[in-house]
Amino acid sequence: MKKIALVYLSLISFIASSQEYETLPPDFIKTIEFYGASEFSGTPVIPLNGNLVLKFDDLTASENDYYYEIEHYNFDWTPSDLAKNEFIEGFDDIRLFNFTNSFTTLQPYTHHELKLPNSNTRKFKVSGNYMLKIFNSQDEIIFSRKFIIYENLVDVAVTIKRSRELEHINEKQVVNFEIGRNNFIFRNPDNTVKTVVVQNNDFNTAIYDLKPQFTQGNRLIYKYDQESSFWGGNEYLNFDNKDIRVGTLRIQRIELQELYHSYLYPNFVREGRPYTYNPDINGAFRINTVQGEDIDIESDYAWVHFFLENYKDLNGGELHLYGRFNNYVLDNSTLMTYNKNKNLYENKLLLKQGFYNFKYVYLDKNGNFDEGFISGDHDETENDYMVLVYYRDIGARYDKVIGIGRNNSRNIIN
Repeated sequence: MKKIALVYLSLISFIASSQEYETLPPDFIKTIEFYGASEFSGTPVIPLNGNLVLKFDDLTASENDYYYEIEHYNFDWTPSDLAKNEFIEGFDDIRLFNFTNSFTTLQPYTHHELKLPNSNTRKFKVSGNYMLKIFNSQDEIIFSRKFIIYENLVDVAVTIKRSRELEHINEKQVVNFEIGRNNFIFRNPDNTVKTVVVQNNDFNTAIYDLKPQFTQGNRLIYKYDQESSFWGGNEYLNFDNKDIRVGTLRIQRIELQELYHSYLYPNFVREGRPYTYNPDINGAFRINTVQGEDIDIESDYAWVHFFLENYKDLNGGELHLYGRFNNYVLDNSTLMTYNKNKNLYENKLLLKQGFYNFKYVYLDKNGNFDEGFISGDHDETENDYMVLVYYRDIGARYDKVIGIGRNNSRNIIN
């Protein structure tokens, strides 16, 4: 298994040490796509009657047997007290039967798919935090991914504002929200209601457990400034190698060795430069190819080479590639290394053909994370925001997710 390099340290330190983390996949498991109604992979957030799709590739191409299990968790990602039959109808610990070998690709692989609910796991009974775990035939966990199920019991109105801190008014975005519905009564909301505010489906930088500042009738009001603010960041960089044999505006050249190698044009430090509008998909990726009709099994793999011109002093820290292509994990595979001969930081990743968003982030020697160190921060940046509302009524045994609100910083106001 890959060794995590400080990825979650200090990011969500409010959670107790008993929290369950996602298990990172081994090197031969690639392109994990996990989504609900949106086709963009990440941490799915779906309604109680919604559907999930998991896809991944096994580069051993050996048609290995894999099995799945589902677990239910509390708000803080500690295991809940619910028995299996209390949160799913049917069974898990079932083999993944839907798999196909790649076709006409230089990199052989077996493509696996799982849809939930299905004929074995027929229904999710309750809302809350969940973990999908994938095991091999030796009952060893291969990887796991979180997902969240919500009920539509309350309305969540989300407003995006500029910061009231004059120092950061041009760099931060603030999320204000209200929670409530006429027929829903909150009892002791300071203790029974918990919230999570998420930017671009990145739970590493999420803001957890804000308390309502005051109530207005039957509504809970959250009008924080600093406590609910996010750095605006910058639009993600991108490349598209759906035609794996030709260069593009982002790809400088292509080489065919044991596999195709796509060499990107060097990127540069954007911090300190004016904001430039550049439409993105907020860190996500989409698999695609023009070499075949079935993108799942006819998309090939290529070594994608990244280059960064950096003049800033790292002071013992590190630069990493960042995006939803690996669910926002920082590890040895995302580390940028300095090439003295080229005077560039560089890295290469084995990625399936498609359109990818990425950016460069800074991790200092103490494990502190800075998205704007290379990219800069702007209040104009387009970001997606989501607010999740958890509720454990007095005497209840688990945390429900009773509502969800969304907005985009395109609608930012003063």
